[in-house]
Amino acid sequence: MTSSRAQWSFFPPPNPSPTRGEGSDGLQRPLRDLRISVTDRCNLRCSYCMPREVFGRDFVFLRRAELLSFEEITRVARQCIELGVRKIRLSGGEPLLRHSVERLVEMLAGLSDSGGKPIELAMTSNGVLLAKRARALKEAGLTRLNISLDALDDAVFRGLNGGSAPVTAVLEGIAEAQAVGLTPLKVNAVIRRGVNESEILPLVEHFRHTGITLRFIEYMDVGSTNGWRLDDVVTAQETLTRIDAEYPLRPVAPRYPGEVAKRWEFVDGGGEIGVIASVTQAFCHECSRLRLSVDGKLFTCLFAAEGDDLRGLLRAGEDDALLRQRIAAIWKRRTDRYSQLRLAQTEKPHEKIEMSYIGG
Repeated sequence: MTSSRAQWSFFPPPNPSPTRGEGSDGLQRPLRDLRISVTDRCNLRCSYCMPREVFGRDFVFLRRAELLSFEEITRVARQCIELGVRKIRLSGGEPLLRHSVERLVEMLAGLSDSGGKPIELAMTSNGVLLAKRARALKEAGLTRLNISLDALDDAVFRGLNGGSAPVTAVLEGIAEAQAVGLTPLKVNAVIRRGVNESEILPLVEHFRHTGITLRFIEYMDVGSTNGWRLDDVVTAQETLTRIDAEYPLRPVAPRYPGEVAKRWEFVDGGGEIGVIASVTQAFCHECSRLRLSVDGKLFTCLFAAEGDDLRGLLRAGEDDALLRQRIAAIWKRRTDRYSQLRLAQTEKPHEKIEMSYIGG
């Protein structure tokens, strides 16, 4: 089936800018989202994140004493909420490898804004351990869940993750999450040229009519170990064109200003997909995210090289007012817009912190 549209612009004008306020950064972007990495460890070795040749048996991960405790994480989160954060996402590494992470979910789920409205609490996971943990996460108060799944073909999937796990483990986790009501559920797929373009339509066919939103993410140059090249990027435009030729699409309005995924629905009512064009359609001008690493460093960009230490403040016994003042100052001086500058960059890219450390 082919779309009747001769020419189609898959990217409408940018979303309206988020509301500005006193808590805005150096480019007038407000603080709304906090990403928290709870572990630097993962049970997969995906080539675009933790390639096995780098993160092998001899790789030295952080010691337990270096990690923020759940109480320390919650304290930082509470101060960020005071500064405007309305959504918290737990990531890693693989967050389900952090012992008793459900207790952290419960602690964070109890936080609310000044008006008493609960904070939206989400998690990104590879899903391998989810089948046995989904119910506990739901009961602890997790409100949203994203699963990373880059292929349905088991050989392709194992090739992508270093042979660490079968695709059936992830599919069982997704099924269990749906069964316990851990919805709405999103599945994220990173598409890399010459590696898994063939999985685009199978993924679409599998998740249509399931109530699960499938999202395709452009392959990014996160960290410095994945050998990223611009030629390896399958653009969101290419992905949408391929899907639209088989299952016609129409655009859906964003749910809120600054939503990073462009939304599309199937004309036949088969559900919704999204694309995150972080390379070809950079959205730095709308970015409202602050990132807390597993050992307590605060980063203002996914592509940053350095972070600001909060663990020292936390363990020195400083009060909440000083902690909040420190976080506010870090955000206020922020001017990051790496993705917008990437394509124009002519000099060698700077060294960037790895995604397994800072969180995806």
